[in-house]
Amino acid sequence: MNEAHLLYRNRQVLSNGAIIEIVIWKLDRPDPDRSHGFKYRLFYGRKGQRIVGYDNEKGKGDHRHYRDREEPYVFTTVDRLIEDFNTDVKREEQQ
Repeated sequence: MNEAHLLYRNRQVLSNGAIIEIVIWKLDRPDPDRSHGFKYRLFYGRKGQRIVGYDNEKGKGDHRHYRDREEPYVFTTVDRLIEDFNTDVKREEQQ
């Protein structure tokens, strides 16, 4: 079994009621869906409504949810993942 070790977890509830949650695990070894060796879930939205999300669930690989769209995401580094997510969140917060 491929163990996952929590690397980072943060959850914020903003004054407007929006939720930002970032959870990243480091895998003991890469697997076919996560050749980079990280498992992650990044969420921005409200209760019951995902506006922006990045994840790499088994069977789907790295991808991004933006409102009603789901599209592939090219993972390079954890820092870049968080930066891309924060850029999408800021774009939404400005609308």
